[in-house]
Amino acid sequence: MEYICTNMQGENIHPIFEKTLQRADKEKLMNQRAKVIWFTGLSGSGKSTIAIALEKALFEKGFITQLLDGDNVRAGINNNLGFSEEDRQENIRRIAEVAKLFVQAGVICFCSFVSPTKAIRQKARNIIGESDFIEIFVNTPLAICEQRDVKGLYKKARAGEIKDFTGIHQPFEAPENPALEIKTEGRNVEETVQEIIHFLLPKIQYSHE
Repeated sequence: MEYICTNMQGENIHPIFEKTLQRADKEKLMNQRAKVIWFTGLSGSGKSTIAIALEKALFEKGFITQLLDGDNVRAGINNNLGFSEEDRQENIRRIAEVAKLFVQAGVICFCSFVSPTKAIRQKARNIIGESDFIEIFVNTPLAICEQRDVKGLYKKARAGEIKDFTGIHQPFEAPENPALEIKTEGRNVEETVQEIIHFLLPKIQYSHE
């Protein structure tokens, strides 16, 4: 974009050419292709556990990443939102916008959220962009998620202390065509992480061609 500097009389002094750093410049510096890896699945399915382990594994390989999940987002940018349908929609909208900024900065962004409906995930996909959105479905049966119940949410939902809880009061709409489906039953975290890395590397490795 060209800007013309003028003096007080409006006369041209000299042209200045400014070019904002582009995403491609940052990806080249970081030696990676930025993507949003969107983990969806029931509460307790293992989304965040897998995302945390995956981030560490990719960091060891030299990749620059950022993890967004319910804990760090709800404590910060979305701390004014509740769990009404309207607030859930706004929660995902803000997350998608933040993730998009990370991608534009050349950073690989992991998003770990229940995001229970096809519509809400499509909203995130539309904001981020089809080519940058990689949906991974962490497919863990409800019985196992409830058995784990790390945060005690299912217990509270069964007791009526939490309303409209996904999997108990509200359905989870499983993705029909996720980029990758991970089944965690009978598998350890290391196995699932290796499967995801094998899938992701061709998509995030920088090509110097």
